[in-house]
Amino acid sequence: MHQGVFFALLAAALFGASTPFSKLLVGQVSPVMLAGLLYLGSGLGLSLWYGLRRALAGNQAGVGGLSKADLPWLGAAILSGGICGPILLMLGLSVTPASSASLLLNMEGVLTAALAWFVFKENFDRRIVLGMFVIVLAGVLLSWQQVPEFGVPWGPLAILAACLCWAIDNNLTRRISASDAVQIAALKGLVAGVVNLSLALLLGAQLPAITSIGAAALIGFCGYGVSLVLFVLALRHLGSARTGAYFSAAPFIGAAISLLVLQDTVDGLFWLAAGLMGVGIWLHLTERHQHPHTHEETEHAHSHRHAPHDPHHQHQHDFDWDGSEPHSHPHRHLPISHSHAHYPDIHHRHSH
Repeated sequence: MHQGVFFALLAAALFGASTPFSKLLVGQVSPVMLAGLLYLGSGLGLSLWYGLRRALAGNQAGVGGLSKADLPWLGAAILSGGICGPILLMLGLSVTPASSASLLLNMEGVLTAALAWFVFKENFDRRIVLGMFVIVLAGVLLSWQQVPEFGVPWGPLAILAACLCWAIDNNLTRRISASDAVQIAALKGLVAGVVNLSLALLLGAQLPAITSIGAAALIGFCGYGVSLVLFVLALRHLGSARTGAYFSAAPFIGAAISLLVLQDTVDGLFWLAAGLMGVGIWLHLTERHQHPHTHEETEHAHSHRHAPHDPHHQHQHDFDWDGSEPHSHPHRHLPISHSHAHYPDIHHRHSH
């Protein structure tokens, strides 16, 4: 399995697992407060991880940090996905039936792919489009408990706007995915956590018991923090649309855990949706995109190895390199033309 696919599916597993465990806290914590605690647990936990890694490894960590050029992209991603998205979702949920909301939330993957393909010019073919369609159809079936009755139109529009915010966040994060994934995810969690927690307090919510705070922080660290680190790594290797497609497996993982933990029951639609999800993921897993392509000269910094089979990292070093790998430093890629199977990773964002 390609390591980008592994990162995306593991991210989906952790995020999917967070949903049933978060449900256990819903009766004890208000929704906005819970969102703030989950994000804050993610940000604080990853900040501790980041600090310990730097203290133990120093400059030998082999990970490239955020640059000044990355900050506008990161700021826009946090504003879109960490602040606007959750607020719009809470507004929408307040006036929208749960069945409709669940159905509409499947639009995040569709909008992520649409922006990646038509705005950010990420490559796609009929096989990838068909795989995405099947995955989305599976998500629709999974959440289809009854025919949706939208009622007040502003609720569904707010949820669709939240999905668009997260789709924008995913595509903007892809632009900086070569940088330190832990640093990116920690900053996202801290800012989103502080904003959502402040909003909950302004709305009159009370802090829950310390045990609930600790549980929410732990769930947030694993299901939001570590999951987001893996999601960023997947973006680095697969691009936005394909990462979003694999990440769509999260609801099924959450549903499977609900069967075991919450003793939920499922009907035939669940198994039909699970089969469709498997078909969609198979279509993506068996993709083989290969053609002659040209890499223009470029310079960037990211963690890499000098593997013999990797023609992209056979450069010289302008410093005394001790041979440690992986390592990170600014390096220049000279123009090269070749043909091999590839994904739209950080080295293959060429036009077709």
